Amino acid sequence: MALSSSLENREFENRTFFQRNRMAIVPWVFLLPAVLFFLVYVIIPIFQSLWISLYEWDGLYRPDGTWTAQWVGFENYAKLWTDEKFWTSLRNNIAWLLLFMLAVPMGLFIALFLNQTVTGMRFYKSLFFFPFVISQVVVGLIFGWFYNPEFGVVGQIWKFLFCEEVINIVGNVSTRCSVEPPALLASEEYATYGIIAAGLWPQIAYCMILYLTGLNNVSPDQIEAARIDGAKGWRMLWHVVLPQLKPATFIAVVVTVIGALRSFDMVAIMTAGGPGVGSTNVLAYYMYEAALSEFGFRYGYGSAIASVLFMIMLMYISYFLFRMYQDERGR
Repeated sequence: MALSSSLENREFENRTFFQRNRMAIVPWVFLLPAVLFFLVYVIIPIFQSLWISLYEWDGLYRPDGTWTAQWVGFENYAKLWTDEKFWTSLRNNIAWLLLFMLAVPMGLFIALFLNQTVTGMRFYKSLFFFPFVISQVVVGLIFGWFYNPEFGVVGQIWKFLFCEEVINIVGNVSTRCSVEPPALLASEEYATYGIIAAGLWPQIAYCMILYLTGLNNVSPDQIEAARIDGAKGWRMLWHVVLPQLKPATFIAVVVTVIGALRSFDMVAIMTAGGPGVGSTNVLAYYMYEAALSEFGFRYGYGSAIASVLFMIMLMYISYFLFRMYQDERGR
């Protein structure tokens, strides 16, 4: 017994460092490329953006290659405090955040509807899944045509409800409306909500996919036990199904919050920040407008806007991660 133990110890000592620690090293070997890319393309740019926000810089270098930026400290952040376009963008981002959360319950109810064994259900699932695979640019263009008061769906429905055809003396046919069709994207008051509605379309599809995946993992034994105890309808959903969908709900909420805060494509395609002076701007688009657009070249100011947006996202993500950690620890 002692001889075999000494032989095992000698064999262990003759192994290389990699052979002795293979179980600990191998996972890091696979993770290293992803960690490297994340470091280069995410972590380092975050700190670079925070650093540039302390300078006033037009993005140019001198002929000898030296940096033209001037140190201004927190002056860019002080300017944000008195910048009306910044506060408009922040208010619009809050509206995006609040209304975008509708995607979570709507995705859940669509998933519950589609989670049935009915003939042709795969076809219906593909129809609801379709918005998610469309580019955000295409969605913006589609809804831009949809809202058009002349030839869009909204305009045609409005004309059917509130307009009538009139034949004049010459015999020409014209349309007379008691109320003119609304030009939604031309309204400073309602354009933001029209863009949010367009963004909700693919976001609901994404939440639906998450919940459909979660519903496949719901324990049938718990469902049967709840039915025997007389639970059905809302009681079944609230006390049996939803607790088992907490992981899907967590991911849906986090992704929806991030999508609402980093909204850019829809605003750029549908209104480009207009109508008026930045009435539909969000922080991501205002950052682009300040730093990179033809009227921008204020890299320090744009980086300050990006830093504020990053801090807001960091607070939300940290809160959700903390809640997830507490739930895991409580198990």
